[in-house]
Amino acid sequence: MALKTKENKKTGAFPFNFRKITGGFVISNDAGGHCIISRGGFSKLCKGKKLSASLEASLQDAGFLSHKLDFEKLFSRWQKKNSFLYSGPGLNIFVLTLRCNHKCLYCQSGATGEGAKNKDMSWETARKAVDLAFSSPNPNISIEFQGGEPLANWPVLEKIVKYSRKKQKESGKNLFIALVSNMSMMDEKKAGFLLENEISICTSLDGPAELHNKNRPFSSGNSHALTVKWIKYFMKKHDEQKDLSYRIFKPSALLTVSRYSLSHHKAIIDEYVKLGLESIFFRPLSPIGYAAKYWDKIGYTPKEFLDFYRNGLEYIVSLNRKGVKISEKTAAMLLSKIFDYKDPGFLDLRCPCGASVGQLAYNWDGSIYTCDEGRMIGWEGDDFFKVGDVKKSSYKDLINSSSTKGCLVTSNLESQPRCFRCAYKPWCGVCPAVNYEAQKSPWGNMATSARCEIFMGIFDILFGLLGKKREAEILKSWIAEDK
Repeated sequence: MALKTKENKKTGAFPFNFRKITGGFVISNDAGGHCIISRGGFSKLCKGKKLSASLEASLQDAGFLSHKLDFEKLFSRWQKKNSFLYSGPGLNIFVLTLRCNHKCLYCQSGATGEGAKNKDMSWETARKAVDLAFSSPNPNISIEFQGGEPLANWPVLEKIVKYSRKKQKESGKNLFIALVSNMSMMDEKKAGFLLENEISICTSLDGPAELHNKNRPFSSGNSHALTVKWIKYFMKKHDEQKDLSYRIFKPSALLTVSRYSLSHHKAIIDEYVKLGLESIFFRPLSPIGYAAKYWDKIGYTPKEFLDFYRNGLEYIVSLNRKGVKISEKTAAMLLSKIFDYKDPGFLDLRCPCGASVGQLAYNWDGSIYTCDEGRMIGWEGDDFFKVGDVKKSSYKDLINSSSTKGCLVTSNLESQPRCFRCAYKPWCGVCPAVNYEAQKSPWGNMATSARCEIFMGIFDILFGLLGKKREAEILKSWIAEDK
């Protein structure tokens, strides 16, 4: 909610948005400043009464007091927080193939069977996609290999890496390459190439073997065993690196929470800790692809997910107290936005969102979409989020497409009736693709949006913990680790 009264003018306070949380209120302003205030302090602020010296100092630093503004500091924070607005797309998702040997219950990639024909990206298409990616004015270019299972199209992956490294030298841009893989087709030769070319590795790990294999069926073997094997392999290579002519990144993993995960937060987190993984990403299901089709079996309500998230986050904080190093990725990214005034590259929580202006998704056949979620909607037969094709589109065509402009308009929080008054507006964002799929409109209706309810709940949980001194110290320590 937003507050602007005659009384708060007496304190010199600018209009602000507020939300009641456990133990008090959180207030925020358009510069990205915030304060957590007790009920008594909030009442005094609203009624124009004299504030305590400590509260007044906090309000001044966060830019709430009109008669005590440091414009240079506030603008610097705003500029840092919104620097992505001027850079152009940096993330380029390359869907190398739709072929996959897994049958994950929540798949949203449109994967086909491993033996499917004519579902691989050709080298000609891939080369044109790399050229388009480097057309962006962004000095930092990321190429992320996805699928299906991207290792199923290894020859083209190899060529893309070599060609993009050549483009990197010619352009002078920074290049980051990542692979998202289920690890089932990995071998030491492929692993060696990936390591020597500084490619970061991310896989899916849904918890202990029984839970992981239930979510991610693999008819040709034990999915969990292969995932764990290669996590350990890449972790060992990182820890024992001797050749310092190239960087080796620690492997990372992400969790997709299904209904089967909800009662197992401790077992899931313990599995990550056991493997030496220092971050876990509690990722809710998206109502796209197979997840939407089988929602009655694997889905859940926002409240059920938030109960899982709260229990998991509190357990992670308790482990931190014991000296165990692990953080939760969503919380770490939000904390970076809240305290460091920095965009951590989480394109789903930007205003406007990262569709086209922060990322592009190149499908195996050369069609280009605003994002991977938009590509998946295209796979279902609706090209609402398609922006072009590598065979005929220029960078200018992609940015000027109606799909790009539509995403920019519909993801502007100032235009969202509920969002522009929300206390969490400075750090949040909407997803037109999820809105379109779940509510049949890219605008969506935040009052009935499950995604909105989930992120609002996450913010509530986070700020509730930040209101406690010991928990706040632990959470804030995650910001530096996430940089």
